[in-house]
Amino acid sequence: AAGTVLPFDEKTWAHLLQHGPRPAAYVFTTSYCSTCPAAFAAVHQAVKNRKTKPELNAVVMDVTGAQAWRHAAHFEGMTRMYAFDGFEPAIRQAIDPTWPNVTPYVVLLDAKGQTQRVIGPPNAAALKRWLSPA
Repeated sequence: AAGTVLPFDEKTWAHLLQHGPRPAAYVFTTSYCSTCPAAFAAVHQAVKNRKTKPELNAVVMDVTGAQAWRHAAHFEGMTRMYAFDGFEPAIRQAIDPTWPNVTPYVVLLDAKGQTQRVIGPPNAAALKRWLSPA
């Protein structure tokens, strides 16, 4: 529902990888990330003329609830918004132990469940690989 921010804890990522929609994009962001909307826009631009649209999800790492929702306007085309719910370093570790805690951190999950992890906006080649048929 509009205005709903879903909790994202240490177990959420494993669940989404196993049972979540495919293809899907997850843009990990913070309330102060000035380049995150551009990264999200790059992903949205890649899918907006497709018949079947992958899910485009924003995951806010530093604020929850209404505070997180205030950033929804920056993510045109967003399917769902999540907010970290718990100990942020542990959640980040569950997503990618090698993640250097930089945003935007974008994970593209393709139709086969393969992931591409990018810091900053994904390039055209990454987007094409993400959207190629299974």
